[in-house]
Amino acid sequence: MRLATFNLLHGRSPADGLVDPDRLTAAVTALDADILALQEVDRDQTRSGNLDLTAIAARALHAPEHRFAAAVVGTPGEQFRPLNHDDDGHGEPCYGVGLISRYPVRTWQVTRLRPAPVRSPVYVPGPGGGLLLLHDEPRVLLAAVLDTPHGPLTAAATHLSFVPGWNAHQLRRVVRALRTLPAPRVLLGDLNLPTTATRLVSGWQPLGRLPTYPATQPRVQLDHILVDRHDAHRLPPVTAVTTPTSTISDHRPLVVDLG
Repeated sequence: MRLATFNLLHGRSPADGLVDPDRLTAAVTALDADILALQEVDRDQTRSGNLDLTAIAARALHAPEHRFAAAVVGTPGEQFRPLNHDDDGHGEPCYGVGLISRYPVRTWQVTRLRPAPVRSPVYVPGPGGGLLLLHDEPRVLLAAVLDTPHGPLTAAATHLSFVPGWNAHQLRRVVRALRTLPAPRVLLGDLNLPTTATRLVSGWQPLGRLPTYPATQPRVQLDHILVDRHDAHRLPPVTAVTTPTSTISDHRPLVVDLG
């Protein structure tokens, strides 16, 4: 079983700033993941050609099961609003996370995470950038209960806040939500926290420890695959952990092989 998480940067290549569906397809195909979590995912956004990036990634993996969960309606960094309900945003540009599975899905569950209540300083490179006070965005947790060759498995995708402290608060909320679903439980995503903090806050066990950001010369691990330590013995052992280079995104994907 191969698990992977990838912050897509909405499919954009830092090399030329373009979103090319063929390039996205090739990048995802190379991962060959059975379960893939995606972050910074667009649907119907002008900047990414009005594409459904989750659907493109699912086709690349020949995966029959996939779902996109919007965190906001609109475009981050420009104009956006929280969703009013889970079916909100159809026909409008949306941004969020995706979860793709080659295994059958029994049930899906969406949990919404509130943004930080205050603006926070963020360094933005380039002209007009610098240290800016930015509003945080709502976040979302997308979970699925899967039927795998090793038995039932809960897999979940999320992308937590960049605001220090608030991302830890959200991670605790995520753990509580996932503990209501069948074990074993695996969380995949960009948690905007380093490895030690992620482990201490969640109490869960990292399945792979390698730096993932920035993509050119990774120095810190922001992207994680965690398992609830109480049931980690029910998963096959880890046999390989990699962070392959890719033609898209400013993050590297994290790939973990089990069994």
